[in-house]
Amino acid sequence: MILEMKVPSPGESIKEVEIATWLVKDGDYVEKDQAIAEVDSDKATLELPAEASGIITLKAEEGDAVAVGAVVCHIDTDGVKPSGSTPVVEAKPATEAPKVEAKVETVKPVAAPITYAAQTPSPAAKKILDEKNIQPSEVVGTGKEGRITKDDAVNAVPSMGTPTGGSRGSERSKLSMLRRKVAERLVAAKNETAMLTTFNEVNMTPINNIRNQYKDAFKARHNGIGLGYMSFFTKAVTRALQLFPDVNSMMDGDYKVAYDFADISIAVSGPKGLMVPVVRNAELLTFRGVEAEIKRLAIRARDGQITVDDMTGGTFTITNGGVFGSMLSTPIINPPQSGILGMHNIIERPIAVNGQVEIHPMMYVALSYDHRIIDGRESVGFLVAVKEALENPLELLMGGNALKALEL
Repeated sequence: MILEMKVPSPGESIKEVEIATWLVKDGDYVEKDQAIAEVDSDKATLELPAEASGIITLKAEEGDAVAVGAVVCHIDTDGVKPSGSTPVVEAKPATEAPKVEAKVETVKPVAAPITYAAQTPSPAAKKILDEKNIQPSEVVGTGKEGRITKDDAVNAVPSMGTPTGGSRGSERSKLSMLRRKVAERLVAAKNETAMLTTFNEVNMTPINNIRNQYKDAFKARHNGIGLGYMSFFTKAVTRALQLFPDVNSMMDGDYKVAYDFADISIAVSGPKGLMVPVVRNAELLTFRGVEAEIKRLAIRARDGQITVDDMTGGTFTITNGGVFGSMLSTPIINPPQSGILGMHNIIERPIAVNGQVEIHPMMYVALSYDHRIIDGRESVGFLVAVKEALENPLELLMGGNALKALEL
């Protein structure tokens, strides 16, 4: 029986997918539930499992855009699985051919005329070119058979043109559907929002002190989960969103949609490009809860197992360019959200503390926001609230008790 395999729907809003990679070849025998292809939607990369065992016939090429519900391959369920061993056939000894004695004629060598390769300088010309630091390939010889003469070398001028000899190859490859969708959304965010960015800086000394004091105990207590910076930033953001709810709202035509919960999108880099999975109800999570959920989502993104549901929604985004060494940037809003916080690298810099110059680990932070719905007072106030919480985490994020907040 011939089974037609159709593209399943990855999500309600997805109408088309792209065949990213076939994991099998035409004519292969496949087992039921074996992954036979990777397909890209505009939100994620998914594996396509075989619906039955049999011989597969591919009906689409890699890179083809295929509508949801379209047939991408046939599986002949009556096909016989090939045996794992191949019989060894002994080769018959070849019949020895009769020996034929060849006559060898002695040919006297004939002296060939002396020729010169093009652009070969004479000894005098070579000395002059060496003194001028000019390569023979840069000079056109006028002598016999293109040889460079002394006059050619004397008249030669060092080349001031474009250097040659380097690689000038290029490669043209089609962007994945996910990459094209990301590009489309980023351009839309720039064109359809009144985006502005405000900046501040954070003294990371208090957070570093807490992490240095408790990170080993935290990791041992919570089964290998590390105490990173993201939990502090997520907790600081959820606190600031409660103080400035306009930053936690969205535009919907002529209406503003405000949320009383904080679903925080965390931008991560996956094998297929930028992914933005969502930490749901982050305002209710503990430090351990935030770190555990971010770790779970990051592993799914790295392993290509992230789903559409993992990335759907989100009321505010945090992106950390500092892990790649970025000192300062203006992050682009993740539509339809109205705000995104950009973290950057931590660098020791001199700052004034109580009238004295001290060296502290400092981080620039940036808030990009949609000015159509968020005014300057709210945007600046929000970022200042984030800064205050990060510079006084014990009181503002841990209720004065680090051991209790970290569940130690």
